[in-house]
Amino acid sequence: MGDTDPAANKRSERQVVVLFAISVLGAVGALVAYFALPLGSDPMSVRWATLGLGLGLALSLLGIGTGAVHWAKTLMSDHEVTEKRKPISSDQATRDAAVQALVDGARDSAIARRGVLKGAVLSALAIFPLTIAVPLIGSVGGDWNISKFRHTVWRKGRRLAIDPSGRPIKASDVTVGSVFHVIPDGMRDEEHWMEEKAKAVVLLVRLDERDLKGDQSPSGETWSYDGIVAYSKICTHVGCPVALYEQQTHHLLCPCHQSTFDIADGAKVVFGPANRPLPQLPITVDAEGYLVAQDDFAEPIGPSFWERLK
Repeated sequence: MGDTDPAANKRSERQVVVLFAISVLGAVGALVAYFALPLGSDPMSVRWATLGLGLGLALSLLGIGTGAVHWAKTLMSDHEVTEKRKPISSDQATRDAAVQALVDGARDSAIARRGVLKGAVLSALAIFPLTIAVPLIGSVGGDWNISKFRHTVWRKGRRLAIDPSGRPIKASDVTVGSVFHVIPDGMRDEEHWMEEKAKAVVLLVRLDERDLKGDQSPSGETWSYDGIVAYSKICTHVGCPVALYEQQTHHLLCPCHQSTFDIADGAKVVFGPANRPLPQLPITVDAEGYLVAQDDFAEPIGPSFWERLK
């Protein structure tokens, strides 16, 4: 239509410009969200910051993608061109013909006369990388103290509470086959509690005691209670949340890269790229029947790192 109707051609050009302009606005919006909505300890700040960045990136990429497609469909040459198959190498005359075809295509699309369109394309392509580069540069001076992963807020006698309600859980509440997502009791009273929660999250499962093949304790202590076991939810591959439990096989699956752990056998790796078991939280019960930690995890949680003790 644009090949024969100048008005339609101009309308298509304006539409493409608008699409690339949307991309520019999305990229700018993502940068504004990065600086105006910083991550804090409040869950709502995390939610709004993530939403702002996500919407900005989505609009930026959507504008570039749809703009490129619309440009190709409405402004580029739509003449069918066929050629016979020939050897890969070509002579100079063929190469000259190919270059001439590109020149003819550019002339046919009138790209040289579309200054606004070229400006919109270049602006969108130039600004979008900033949405990735600025957050990366901003994180260069971040906290790289990896020793923080050696310890969590779990300590002897601290009750296990259901996430997110924070209600302490009794051993009698956990039936065979049931699964609970668990955090330390009183989590919100901790300083930087969101960061501490991210390290301390636990998956609690009750198995038939006959299915347990033993605990991870290197010195022989019992780290489970009446078939109830508790393991870190942080995958030892790259730190994704491990939370997909298969009751019949007692396997725990990480949805990111399919690392699979056998919680009936010390959460050992049975499949996938993870190279060590999930750390086990030693648990028992207090005088009131509530599940409590015997201590912190015996080893660092999360992915392996260069200073982690073996």
